[in-house]
Amino acid sequence: MNETPRQARDSVAGNRKRQTALPGQGGLKRIMSASSNSMRGLKNAIGTEAAVQQEMAVLAIGVPLSFFIASNPWIWLAMVGSLFFILTVELLNTAIERLCNHVTPEHHEAIRVTKDIASAAVFFALSLGGLIWAVAVIERFGWLH
Repeated sequence: MNETPRQARDSVAGNRKRQTALPGQGGLKRIMSASSNSMRGLKNAIGTEAAVQQEMAVLAIGVPLSFFIASNPWIWLAMVGSLFFILTVELLNTAIERLCNHVTPEHHEAIRVTKDIASAAVFFALSLGGLIWAVAVIERFGWLH
């Protein structure tokens, strides 16, 4: 479909008019719709991506375990927050990979580099989470002082 520049601008402006956050003008309805979209995306990712399934399992085990390891609320927040951060980066990585596969399913060097960069982001998120959990465990058992 070939849109003229004016049609493209009009469609963007139309979206701005519809998506107001004022109460009674789409705010709560928009939030409910966005939440529904988010849950649908999470369900799809859990159903199709092994890495997301593994990270959800770690989250399910890690959150209850964090209550026994954390020695104060800030350490608990860092521990649980790191798990959510890892899952967030993994979901973004998954979205990037799927978009890349949609754009061109055949091997393309620029697509490989893009996927590798997204994967590196997951690596650093996992490294951060691992460091946070390691320090929390070390501190909990008195090995840090």
